[in-house]
Amino acid sequence: MLKTLSRPLVRISERWLPSALTFAVILTAIVAVLALLLTDAGPVDVVRGWGDGLIGLLAFMTQMALILLLGHMLANTGPVRRLLTRAASVPRTAPQAYGFVALCAAVASLITWGLGLVVAALLSIEVARSGRERGLKLHFPLLVASGYSGYVVWHMGYSGSGPLAVATPGSDVANQLGTTIPVTDTIFTWWNIVGIVLAVAVVVVTMARLAPSGDDPVVELPAGADLAREESELLDTRSGEGPTPAERLDGSRVITTALGVALLAYLVTYYAQEGFVLTLDIVNWTFLCLVMLLVKSPAELGRLVVDAARNVGDILLQFPLYAGILGIMTGSGLIAVFADFFVSISNEYTLGLWAFLAGGLINMFVPSGGGQFAVQAPIFFEAAAKLGVDPSIVTMGIAYGDQWTNMIQPFWALPLLAIARLRIRDIMGFTAVTLIVTGFVFAFTIMLPAWFGA
Repeated sequence: MLKTLSRPLVRISERWLPSALTFAVILTAIVAVLALLLTDAGPVDVVRGWGDGLIGLLAFMTQMALILLLGHMLANTGPVRRLLTRAASVPRTAPQAYGFVALCAAVASLITWGLGLVVAALLSIEVARSGRERGLKLHFPLLVASGYSGYVVWHMGYSGSGPLAVATPGSDVANQLGTTIPVTDTIFTWWNIVGIVLAVAVVVVTMARLAPSGDDPVVELPAGADLAREESELLDTRSGEGPTPAERLDGSRVITTALGVALLAYLVTYYAQEGFVLTLDIVNWTFLCLVMLLVKSPAELGRLVVDAARNVGDILLQFPLYAGILGIMTGSGLIAVFADFFVSISNEYTLGLWAFLAGGLINMFVPSGGGQFAVQAPIFFEAAAKLGVDPSIVTMGIAYGDQWTNMIQPFWALPLLAIARLRIRDIMGFTAVTLIVTGFVFAFTIMLPAWFGA
């Protein structure tokens, strides 16, 4: 049944889905038209809102780009790469390969979304290479789609920007509530953990069931996508001379280890004084600490930065376009029109479900978990206060919606596709199936606290 569902979706994606940049431009036009039709904004207001919005998320852009950069660097450190290479030999059959990639990507995404995307791409390539050596015919686009499907649970984990925002003192949403919501009331609730287990299990089984069979076409690992490469060495251009003191220092572990230890000391001090309070910055410094402790030298660190920076470019180019969309939606009041509609049809039992569905819809236009949360959460928090609903339910409802429709929103697939050297149309037919099956899981999960208590 799942394969029957995926075939037309794959054909539609391959034929009709444009590039991610074109998708962003088309979305901008759609949002502009909706703002003109559904709000009192005029053409000048829409243009001004779009232009002002282009720079509206620069600080958040930096945090997001840093998460991706550090996640890529961490996944490419020697110890982690060796772990990925060994892990790639675990699957013994094609269905196991697809399910395994989805499982590993999901676990990595729960740690941090940036690491999840990078692990999804790198492990897909390694599994494809290992399978080819052992005679397994693996459909590479499905492997990459399996990795991206594992990303569907990222907002339920350690780097979830919505739960972290409400847990961060001084944030806009925390100021509106008059208090913070600790992650023990969001990410680490029993019902969210149940949802994680169910969603990951469903994704793993779904990807395994989509394995090609019979006459189904199989596109194997393309040339040039193999990860195997020799590490470059520092060249000594001074004939007959040994390395200079500067070169010895650049090739030494002392500098990076010292910085890693200093960051570790800071993190230990932070947690001792603040408790288990996570913010986006703390997540970033945690992974910077790990990178510094795992690399061999500043020279290796420099190579990792160069490699990672190549995959941040599309994010930095397209993020302002989505910030512009957000500027239109907030400046015209369009986002309030969407959210208010869902609030108007909610009650104390269904508010979380409608927050999830609204989050999924708005994410199609504003695919930034933190940016979307900043403008959507206040409306639903106000409704939660009026209806007597725990704001942690609204928080996770919006988070579920944001991660859910990422499966058909190409923005966050960009870094993964850049590493795997595929196009969005190559994987979207498969990830659309993930959207369908996980939608039922998330809807069920967000209703659990209403049924059994948060």
